[in-house]
Parts: sequence; structure tokens; C-alpha cells
Amino acid sequence: MNAHATPVPATASRSQPLSGSIKVPGDKSISHRSFMFGGLAAGETRITGLLEGEDVLRTGEAMKAMGARIEKQGGEWIIQGVGNGCLLEPVAPLDFGNAGTGSRLTMGLVGTYDMKTTFIGDASLSKRPMGRVLDPLREMGVQVLEAAQGDRMPLTLRGPKRATPISYRVPMASAQVKSAVLLAALNTPGVTTVIEPIMTRDHTEKMLAGFGATLEVETDAQGVRHIRIEGEPRLTGQTIAVPGDPSSAAFPMVAALLVPGSDVIIEGALMNPTRTGLIDTLLEMGANIEILNRRNAGGEDMADLRVRHSELKGVTVPPARAPFMIDEYPVLAVAAAFAEGETVMDGLEELRVKESDRLAAVARGLEANGVDCTEGETSLTVRGRPGGSGIGGGTVETHLDHRIAMSFLVMGLAAEKPITVDDRSMVATSFPEFFDLMTGLGAEIA
Repeated sequence: MNAHATPVPATASRSQPLSGSIKVPGDKSISHRSFMFGGLAAGETRITGLLEGEDVLRTGEAMKAMGARIEKQGGEWIIQGVGNGCLLEPVAPLDFGNAGTGSRLTMGLVGTYDMKTTFIGDASLSKRPMGRVLDPLREMGVQVLEAAQGDRMPLTLRGPKRATPISYRVPMASAQVKSAVLLAALNTPGVTTVIEPIMTRDHTEKMLAGFGATLEVETDAQGVRHIRIEGEPRLTGQTIAVPGDPSSAAFPMVAALLVPGSDVIIEGALMNPTRTGLIDTLLEMGANIEILNRRNAGGEDMADLRVRHSELKGVTVPPARAPFMIDEYPVLAVAAAFAEGETVMDGLEELRVKESDRLAAVARGLEANGVDCTEGETSLTVRGRPGGSGIGGGTVETHLDHRIAMSFLVMGLAAEKPITVDDRSMVATSFPEFFDLMTGLGAEIA
């Protein structure tokens, strides 16, 4: 199934100053996990602030297909979970559309069940490699009965009668791989250990503990994290308020920095330290970002952000920061296009296996709009044009990738000439309110 069969182009043009106060939709990572853990836990889970994008709703449908009851009442989602260890075998394939996070985490969740589960997705998701998740699951006893070439969808898993706990060292910085193993451990006797040499976003650990799992995290002298989880815990429904998604906040944030005269407040953004790499980088570039009203909600740090137009300068982004801002590199590259001097980004191998080859897509989009850049195997160097002189006039191929589309529409708001993206329809997968929210601030997007 491909929900985006008919492309719908969009064009962004140089805008008047952006102004206003906005609240971005709920964090995507936490929203996926809220549906999964709520559907798995015994009793009732209530969720406010959920991101109601296509990707997250696919995860909700998958949990319903395995026995959870999920309904929306007013602004709240109410889930009656099945109880850990009690998922039902789905009668039809689980269709994840474009949702990489939802599909990979669900493979971990269901893989250790003694049942057969088939995963399918759209054209983009079907190109993305799943072997990084399937490899540790195979060690736990999961069989991959069928898969497209290269461990891709459509694929069918068959769980063992009794899964085997493992100690698994994650070979790359990937919160999805770590989370898939931790979720597989929920239906596995004994203690499963995930060894994480480079810390990634830690929502799975925090939320599992909140739902009642017994889990401990130790960091050794070398900075390597050892996450141990006891299998077959009782999980109990919770009340969750989902904070604003920092990956979505990135687009109005960068737009406000680039469009002269802008002054925008973004309310309730998640400030988990594993997710603030973009803010750290923009501050180093000279961005005028004030962090206001810091607070805690459900174990996560939140704050309001006041963002004003700024003259940016190029920086070298430390590769170690990549796991904390991996989804934000496309829009950072857009910011770099308007900065004085050169911005160097390295450690970007993970961008090659996102909704598209994001590294190549960003480089081609910059080139199509007059920005000088160099694409390496794991790096991107952007040489900026302060004020947007000579930028724009091109059409960007999005490759069905929502973040490519939104990033280059932001670019068009400050460019000398308009910028067109070949398709806007897939933006609904992660940020359905993007167009209304941006035009409400004054953005010229048609």
C-alpha cells in the first residue's frame, strides 16, 4: 500500500517576519511507545498530547490487531491493555505504512511470542533494512520465515516456544535497535542486557520503568551503558502527558532564526538531554534561543523556547552529537546554508537508512537551490550564503521523506527565490499540523 500515489507539490516563498506562540504536536518517539506500552500493560492507560500522525496511528492499529482496545474520547486516548505476555496473533499482516520506528519496535515486541506475525509497509518503508533489529531477535530464538531480499519487508516472524535472554552489544548508535531488544525481553525469562557504547534517546528505559518493569542502567568508566531488564514483568497502565516533539519544533525554530524580524515562542518542547543536540548546535552558531519555564512532566524535562532572527555562523558539529539530533540534520543543513562560513557535519551514516537516503537527498536539495556543499560517505559540509543571496529557484525531490519536504519548505521562507518540493502529502506521517501552524506564524507556503 502506498498512501502517497499522487504527488502534491508545495512552494515556499520569502516571508514577512514570523511571529506568534505555538505548541508543536506531541513527541513522536514517546507517542509510539505510549500506544505500545499502554496496549501491552494490564489495566487502563490514558494519554494526552499524543502525536496523531499517520505513523503513530499505524502503531495503534497494530496494537488493536493484537488485542488492545484503543479509543479517543475528546482530547484523550484511552487504552485497555492486554497484559504483558498476552498479545494475540494478528489475523492479517500489520501494515505500518511509512513508520520505521513503529515497525522496528513492534518486531521486538512480538518477536518473542510463540506466534506468526507479518509486517508490510509502503514503498519507502519496504526499501529500508530491518536486519539490524532482526539480528538480535534471531539470537533470542526468533525465526524470520519470509523476507524480501536484504531482510526487508514484507517479512514474517515466528517466535520461539520460549525465548532466550541475551547480552547484546548494539553495533551502531540506534535507539530503535536498543528498544527492540528491550521489548523482546518483556516476554523472555531471565535477564536480558543491552550494551550501548554510545548513548541514544532513552525514552524506552524511562517509560518501561514507569510502567513497572525492573530495569537498571549502569555506565562504566568508558561511558558504555549496560541496561539490564528482568523478563516477564507485570506492566500496569499509566497516565501519560506527551511533551512537544523537538524534531517537529526544529522547523519553526529554524524558520524563525532565518526569516528577518521573526520572534516566535514554542511552548512545551521536550528537553530530554538525548534530544537537544540541535538546540546546542544552533546556540553555538549564534542563535538567539531563550529557554524559558523549565519543568518536568511524567519524568521528562520540558521548556518553552523563545526564538528570534539571528545572524548565524558556521561550526563543526561533533560526530558524538549525532545520536542526539539525527532527525534534525536536514533542517540544520538548511540553517547552515544561511550561515557565514562553513558548517561541517560528520558521523551521519545513520542518515543513509532513514525514510530516504537523507544525506544524499539533502545534498541534492541544497545543490538544486544554489548552495555549495560537499557530500561525503558519512559527512556533509555546507558553505553558507548569509542573507539567502542567490538561494532558491529549484525543485527538491523528497523521496517520500517528510523531513526533507519540511526542511526545504523552511529554506524557501528565507531564500531569495521560491523553493518547491515535489510532494507535501507525506508530511502527515509525522507533523499533520505543519502547514496550518507555519502559515499561522506568517509563512508563505502554497
